[in-house]
Amino acid sequence: MSAYMIAQLNVHDEKTFEEYRAQVPETIAAYGGKYVVRGGPIDVLEGDYPYSRVVVIEFPTTEKARAWHASAMYEGPKALRQAASDGLLILVEGYDG
Repeated sequence: MSAYMIAQLNVHDEKTFEEYRAQVPETIAAYGGKYVVRGGPIDVLEGDYPYSRVVVIEFPTTEKARAWHASAMYEGPKALRQAASDGLLILVEGYDG
């Protein structure tokens, strides 16, 4: 079943974050992942939303998503993201109806 990695971020170092954005797509693809949402305008319809950026990445399985997040390949880019932004990263299983 598909799994979705959802990042909600506030970027405070644009230059470092751009380095991250350039490096990460290759690592995602290596684990069968693909972007579903990659930034873009956010329209808050209800409540308070404290983040300025949302990213959703679809992986074939939760195991692939966890392997990507823990991989040596993603280690460097992950450090860049963590240095350049604050936020939340969650993994959610898809719905197979």
